[in-house]
Amino acid sequence: MVCLGNICRSPLAEGILQDKAFKAGLSWSVESAGTGAWHSGEPPHHLSQKVAKLNGIDISQQRARPFSASDFEVYDMIYALAGDVLDEIKRIAGKKFDPQKAILLMNELHPGKNKDVPDPYFGPEQGYHEVFSMIGQACDAIVEKYSVVNTQ
Repeated sequence: MVCLGNICRSPLAEGILQDKAFKAGLSWSVESAGTGAWHSGEPPHHLSQKVAKLNGIDISQQRARPFSASDFEVYDMIYALAGDVLDEIKRIAGKKFDPQKAILLMNELHPGKNKDVPDPYFGPEQGYHEVFSMIGQACDAIVEKYSVVNTQ
């Protein structure tokens, strides 16, 4: 799960998908990163933590890290939370970029629509709740899609 600074959207996405996968009996390893390194080592934004906790998910132990080209060698899928993030993933990855592995998160829910998860960083708490809901729906679609693959 990748966003800009790895403190708002992608930590929520990491926590939500890990929680949903666990509850579905899937032994997935979910992580997050940011295309920028300015928040490296920091915990998720306090409102991301608050909204996650209100929904029964603790993301307080996560720490921001920068996305790297080698992530294409480590992870099966790389979800960008927005189009500008996907563009940066392509730039950072260079020749390691794999279009089969990197897609917009919301395309799992709305294929081909290329919808962004809005960045709630500068807004009020309500934006974090909306982002949580959007990500949650996309993560439900991911778990359903890949649970079917894993059981065949």
